[in-house]
Amino acid sequence: MYYQTKKRMNGLNKGVSTAAQVSMLPVYMLSLATFVVMFQGFMVAPLLPTLSEQFGTNVRHVSFIEPAYLLGYGFFTLVYAPLSDRFGRFRIVAFCLITFSLFTLLTAFVDGTNQMIFLRLLTGIGAAGIAPTTISWISDTYPYEKRGHALGIFFGNVAGGTAFGASTGGLITSLIGWQWLFVGVAIIGLIIFALILIKQKNIFGQRETVAKSRDNILLSFRSILSTRRARRTYFYVLFNGMFHSGIFAWLGYFFYTNYGLNQLHIGLALLGYGIPGLLLGALLGRLADHYGRNKIIPLGLFLGAFTVLLLSQHFSLAASCVLVALLSLGFDLSHPLFAAIATTFSSKKGAATGLFAFFLFSGYGLGSLILSLIVNIGLDRAYQLFGVSMLVAALCSIFVFRKEK
Repeated sequence: MYYQTKKRMNGLNKGVSTAAQVSMLPVYMLSLATFVVMFQGFMVAPLLPTLSEQFGTNVRHVSFIEPAYLLGYGFFTLVYAPLSDRFGRFRIVAFCLITFSLFTLLTAFVDGTNQMIFLRLLTGIGAAGIAPTTISWISDTYPYEKRGHALGIFFGNVAGGTAFGASTGGLITSLIGWQWLFVGVAIIGLIIFALILIKQKNIFGQRETVAKSRDNILLSFRSILSTRRARRTYFYVLFNGMFHSGIFAWLGYFFYTNYGLNQLHIGLALLGYGIPGLLLGALLGRLADHYGRNKIIPLGLFLGAFTVLLLSQHFSLAASCVLVALLSLGFDLSHPLFAAIATTFSSKKGAATGLFAFFLFSGYGLGSLILSLIVNIGLDRAYQLFGVSMLVAALCSIFVFRKEK
């Protein structure tokens, strides 16, 4: 009953014609909050050598500041997502933006690796409600056949924040130091909160509807995960998140060791990761709406696998920069489509999108953690192991998502 066909959607369109015509501008505004969250999440990737020198420890120890943030974010999405059903989307977004900004500001004043790891954990916990609440809001506002477009914009900001965090983070740090980088991100977070507050009624409506039901959220999670379709989709969300986060978290070190780049040049090399999503996110979402998720998802997974396997072969610097951009394109061809599928699992949007965000950001944290644990075998071999694993997953996805038309 979940698989959408043109005939069914034609009937549905009559009931959602107004929603289908809603402007995409509010999506861009809300996605800014996720952009800055991802920016902060990955801006430390090229800073690992600098931070290890300043704190007097090795790169491997400092690298745990990445999974600390992402795991805290991932686990607490399950808390915030259903709360947004109960208390409203705006309240959760506002609370998380303020908390995120506060802990980001405090991180600028740490004087050791363990302090930074702890504050990054708290920052991830504080920000955890932004992405799932935005996805829930998109599923409230846009019908399924338009949802790919909106989610393409959203995940374009996810990829863009990831890339610009790593690239701009390195650039700013080379000019003014990493402490001012954290201060600046905290200020930007508060500015985005102010913009959303000003446009609250335009985005969320005059009077936001909240759920009156007090259903047990654990029963809602159990109901969703009882279906094979949901379990398969969430597995791919987790695995794809692990793959992209693990690879990206060590790309700064990859360029540092293999090409001798400094912090400034590492930032420029990583800049290409977010460009496809920011420029093509909406277009890729519309392509999936038109041609079917069963065709686009395997394409994105195969692209990710091949780019990482090629990266491990140490081609020229220019070729590696192009491969980084193609890796980002692989993300943009897969993750927004997983999110669109997940929004059909239950009428309780907060529960369904909460599980999606939980598996996504848990995957982000686990991926960077696993690669940090196995990197002693050599970064190239670790990349090859990730690439082969994704290649197997891509082959299986042809069967798993064959009915997602």
